[in-house]
Amino acid sequence: MKSKLLVLIFFCISNSFAQSGVPDFFLDGKSVVLISNAPSARPVMGFEEIAHQVHQGLVEAGGDPVGYFELEEIVLNEEIQAGYASLFAKRLINGIVILTRLPNGAFEMNVAPFSNNKNIVNPGSSWSMRGSNIKELNESLIKIGEVTQSKNLLVLEVPEFPQGSQSGSSSYISRNPLNLNVFRLGIPLSGAGGEGSHLTSFRYDLLGRSDAERARSQEREKEQLQAVFETSYPHQVVFLTEAKTSQELIRDRVQFVLRRVEGREGDLMKSMGVSGQSPNPEKVVVKYYIHFLVRDELYIGPKWDADANWQVALTNFLQNLNP
Repeated sequence: MKSKLLVLIFFCISNSFAQSGVPDFFLDGKSVVLISNAPSARPVMGFEEIAHQVHQGLVEAGGDPVGYFELEEIVLNEEIQAGYASLFAKRLINGIVILTRLPNGAFEMNVAPFSNNKNIVNPGSSWSMRGSNIKELNESLIKIGEVTQSKNLLVLEVPEFPQGSQSGSSSYISRNPLNLNVFRLGIPLSGAGGEGSHLTSFRYDLLGRSDAERARSQEREKEQLQAVFETSYPHQVVFLTEAKTSQELIRDRVQFVLRRVEGREGDLMKSMGVSGQSPNPEKVVVKYYIHFLVRDELYIGPKWDADANWQVALTNFLQNLNP
């Protein structure tokens, strides 16, 4: 009786995974794995260590992961994300696996089809699963593989870490744009970045936020931004609450848009072509810059003014705009 019960339990588990198994594009084509690793999670695990531990599980589940990347490096800014998208397209990538290690140590894995454009993944297209730790996640992946037929053959036995796309840093201009007094400066609020910013939502500190939480956050953000601009910026501004194309913004007399990036200071300085070295390159900082839509130019200002506190970073940037 006991053995029959165990067989029944295993059948139910296997059948459950069969019904909720990974998508077909994961089982028939190459995938890349993007990892977001919360630095406060315990036990401490590096990016490459996570890749080595999860690789066999992904292979057992039927995947063909051909490259591992840090999510934070890809979403530093739109230009770099577009560069990675081009790299993935050249390698004929089918699927994007996003592995997020949350601050409590749990893992969430999202699998989405590659969008074949700069978005990399589109909203509403991912399949997900969770594990309280890397061991539990791997066990679940192996069980999925036991009831799934994969078309991927000759997969890599060990994870690979291809060099990413950091091209285009020369397009950043280390001075201030002209005519800020003539046109309104557009200020996108959180969630107004359009589909291209969806990939950022899988970062360890953003994953799982509800629409209501995002709306409340957007309102608080607007109030805080207004307080900074009232004291540090003398020209007209307009807050953008939804995504608009460059053409729509220019039609509304918004030729300049404030952009914000957040990441490790060393990575940001390198990607923006800034000379010198950060005293703490691993420190996560915020950097603001201005996108001149008409010429597609990116102005980061004459001084490096990033800071771990976004309000300080913004105040520094706006003050450096004044001659």
